[in-house]
Amino acid sequence: MDAASQEKGPVRDAPCDCEYHAITKNSPTLGNPKPLYQAGIPGAPLSEDDTMAGSVDENDIVWWDGDKDPENPYHWPSWRKYSNCILISLLTFVEPLASSIFAPGIPKLMEDFQSTNTELAAFVVSVYILGFAFGPMVLAPLSEMVGRLPVYHACNVLFLAFTIACAVAPSLDSLIVLRFLAGTFGAAPMTNGGGSIADMFPAEKRAGVMAAFSIGPLIGPIIGPVIGGFLTDAKGWRWDFWVIAIVSGTISLAMVFVMRESYAPVILARKADRLRKETGNNRLRSKLDSGISNKELFKRCIVRPTRLLIFSPISTVFAVYLAVVYGYLYLLFTSVSYVFQDSYGFTTTTIGLVYLGLGIGSFIGMSWFAWDSGREVQKHINDMKPEVRLKLLPVAAVIFPIGFFVYGWTAHYETHWIAPILGLAIIGISNLLCFMCICVYLVDAYEQYAASALAANTIIRSIAGAFLPLCGLKMYDALGLGWGNSLLGFIAVLLIPVPFVVIRYGERLRKNYEIPNL
Repeated sequence: MDAASQEKGPVRDAPCDCEYHAITKNSPTLGNPKPLYQAGIPGAPLSEDDTMAGSVDENDIVWWDGDKDPENPYHWPSWRKYSNCILISLLTFVEPLASSIFAPGIPKLMEDFQSTNTELAAFVVSVYILGFAFGPMVLAPLSEMVGRLPVYHACNVLFLAFTIACAVAPSLDSLIVLRFLAGTFGAAPMTNGGGSIADMFPAEKRAGVMAAFSIGPLIGPIIGPVIGGFLTDAKGWRWDFWVIAIVSGTISLAMVFVMRESYAPVILARKADRLRKETGNNRLRSKLDSGISNKELFKRCIVRPTRLLIFSPISTVFAVYLAVVYGYLYLLFTSVSYVFQDSYGFTTTTIGLVYLGLGIGSFIGMSWFAWDSGREVQKHINDMKPEVRLKLLPVAAVIFPIGFFVYGWTAHYETHWIAPILGLAIIGISNLLCFMCICVYLVDAYEQYAASALAANTIIRSIAGAFLPLCGLKMYDALGLGWGNSLLGFIAVLLIPVPFVVIRYGERLRKNYEIPNL
């Protein structure tokens, strides 16, 4: 750099297209074949027009210091990346686990509060998932505005506070309200975790980490009743909440000391601010600073998940698809206890073990996805399109209804108890594959806006997860276990063409329905 350049201010390798796929200046993202010059958020690089017109001097642009800048999350040490991911993944396991941990204790809870309302009994479980629908509307775009870390820390504190309040709730009404609030703030790691992973890992290294992260929202609700069955018998249903508070509080404390901010626009904005103070050059500006006002930035961020749902066909289709999958999972939670208690004489403790069928199926699905994804990455190393992630989705779509047919009719005829559990295992495999394929696809397709893309999906599926279980018992009463589960299976059969259509036309849909100024 010459002396004249140095007088203008420190150049932080502004023209350098360092390895940060979601935000490089001249490179497209996987989800958007055009450079993101137009995106009016602090994740949008300055356009060539801005620089050429002289509105921003190239020497005043702050960027990564070379290809191996340690501040760039892509180049953090492995231990730091994985410690961040482990803590986030633990929360995505514990907080969904809180949705179902006291499901086996519902009869005792209703007895304590002197209520016989079966709809309220189901709603006190599913209202937590309703919080998962409302939280992402604010938490995901907020993380793309102020950074991931402040959102994690604030939500962890509030989740802990409302969980403790649930443990001492004096009435059923107050418990329902507190469960909703706990779910609202418990949604943070699920909606923002995918964005954090996209911050730290390029697409070709992302699948395995996403698999570990995404297993939590599926395994957590499945393991919850297993733990809750034993805990409720031993200590009572209130201790379900105390255990969640202790575990989540410990993880939250570890996050305070271990985690670092990973969102590149925020990191570079802080770097630019630091350099302005050090050099006195107030013209210094992050390469990812769009220059719009905070008010406009907030408005744009807060509506981003909704815009994705309305204007992106891919986002809409997969939101509805996962809503069915997720809603079915929580509907099963309302039926399993009654099926195995009434038909097979299981106790509160042993009913919890039934959910291991779903858990084992989910682990099989996760292993299958991780193995296949690694193989596909090697095959498509130079042509890694998001649609590659969907290869196993047609398989999952086909076996999903089969699981319900097996579970429903074997339970209807009261065959050996292992048969309906095998049906649950098939559902678990399909559930995990659907969840993984779609979530990793969304992260790859909307890298820079991964948190908002996942939030849009979470909103719809959480509404389904909250309300679909309310009609579960009435459906089974009217149709029986065989035809009730067959109805669910037939609806799932109608959805089988969806993954085939997206695999074939997904890239065209992404290009034809790009959302300007997202």
